[in-house]
Amino acid sequence: MPRLAIFQPDIPQNTGTMLRLAACLGVPVEIIEPAAFDVSDRNLRRSGMDYLNHVTITRHISWRAFEEWRREGQGRLVLATTKGAVPYTDFRYEPEDIILVGRESAGVPDEVHEAADARIIVPMQAGMRSLNVAVTAAMILGEALRQTGAFPNPTPIES
Repeated sequence: MPRLAIFQPDIPQNTGTMLRLAACLGVPVEIIEPAAFDVSDRNLRRSGMDYLNHVTITRHISWRAFEEWRREGQGRLVLATTKGAVPYTDFRYEPEDIILVGRESAGVPDEVHEAADARIIVPMQAGMRSLNVAVTAAMILGEALRQTGAFPNPTPIES
């Protein structure tokens, strides 16, 4: 199952939205701190609502701690970046991939770019800077889950 990693998030509402997304899709989340807010903040709860009880979240106190964890065989690091060269729909995802999204305000530093096993991009109209990070995460996770056959099987709703 692919994972979602969030690098030093800036905005609790976006983080909450991505956690809700992950809960609905059954995707584990790695939060790489420091965040610009307390990750137990009520704003995060407001955005994630009661979905936060249904997502597996691992907090890493720093980029270095995350990298140490990842080096233990946790999977390829696939960075979503406006500096990517491969469209996310052309990339071949593997079940153990870690999809990394950057800070809303600054993306990720060069050190993170260099550590990535792959750098992917969401193609956009010329002159547009970037999509909302939660929208980007949803698009890429959807494609990764489709390719790896990892979408959850929904329980039919009885009428």
